[in-house]
Amino acid sequence: MARAHLHLDRSLPLSAQSHKGHNRWHPDIPAALRVAPGTEVEIECLDPLDGQIKPGMTAADLATLQSSRVHALAGPVAVEGAEPGDLLAIRIQEISTIDRGFTVISPGFGFLRHHFPKPFLVHWEMANGFAHSAQIPGVKIPGAPFMGVMGLAPSQALFDRISAREADLLARGGMVMPPNADGAVPADPQIARTALRTVPPREVGGNMDIKQLVAGSTLYLPVYQKDALFSVGDGHFAQGDGESCGTAIETASTFVARFELLKGEAKRRGQTDPSFSNDGARPSPALAARPFYATTGNSVRKDGRNESENLNVAAENAILNMIDYLVTTRGLTPEQAYCLISVAVDLRISQAVDVPNVIVSAFLPTDIFEE
Repeated sequence: MARAHLHLDRSLPLSAQSHKGHNRWHPDIPAALRVAPGTEVEIECLDPLDGQIKPGMTAADLATLQSSRVHALAGPVAVEGAEPGDLLAIRIQEISTIDRGFTVISPGFGFLRHHFPKPFLVHWEMANGFAHSAQIPGVKIPGAPFMGVMGLAPSQALFDRISAREADLLARGGMVMPPNADGAVPADPQIARTALRTVPPREVGGNMDIKQLVAGSTLYLPVYQKDALFSVGDGHFAQGDGESCGTAIETASTFVARFELLKGEAKRRGQTDPSFSNDGARPSPALAARPFYATTGNSVRKDGRNESENLNVAAENAILNMIDYLVTTRGLTPEQAYCLISVAVDLRISQAVDVPNVIVSAFLPTDIFEE
């Protein structure tokens, strides 16, 4: 089988190799590589923060980071013959990472951003399939590498709709990161001043952070733009469902996948959003049954006010309860616990029908502790 290659130089920032990658979404970003359907593609990616986190850095150094450089993506890869209405199947063959990574708490970001206003940084070292950290001693995190960002370019019409709805949400006080030309790649002002940020997932995929998208899984993305224009990045060595503090074990990665084009299938199915599958032929640590301890949360806020069917409140309560458990039974600091939850704990909706209180459970795999 033919294999194509797209390799970013990890010694250089994305801005120095902008012909191979980008950190914004826009329909006019040109392709870095063209392939025929059925081609297997190997893509070597930078880490999500574009190499800004260096060994030996501390939490104080996080103040120097340019958050506008987040999600250094490789691509786009043009798939010849792809047209709006088609479905692009990305059959993930291999995902590997380098031997180091990081997790950060960034003030103003993350699910519990109002509880954690101070920066925190965890350095991870990966070896023999596990990650260890001096900042959270006594735990080992099994690797289940996946890509946090996989997506296609929007069409101009979809781009315009997304831009309008996000501007409207921002005006209503929503948590939206609007277009920002600072640190944008490509730097072409005609693109940078209006291009979409990569933080949220959208109809074309993007920053989905679905930890089950490991090797052996297939991602199906509806095509909106001619040639599909696939991009990938945001490599993760491991992550808990929810990615609670906003980062997983972030790392540079190599991604191998085969692209198959299902002509007219998105239109036939009426599929406008991503879907994914795994046939079980290649069992993954991300799907394996493991021993656990779980906390729960419901729709009653910590101040006693009852909200109706509010999954956000339930999830927040489940995470806060897990933090309390890790602090009181494992001796972690709240910051250590929050980062550990982000890379290892799974949030699952246990029930969403027993009104007014829904239940979210937080599953902690207990085999991560070196006892």
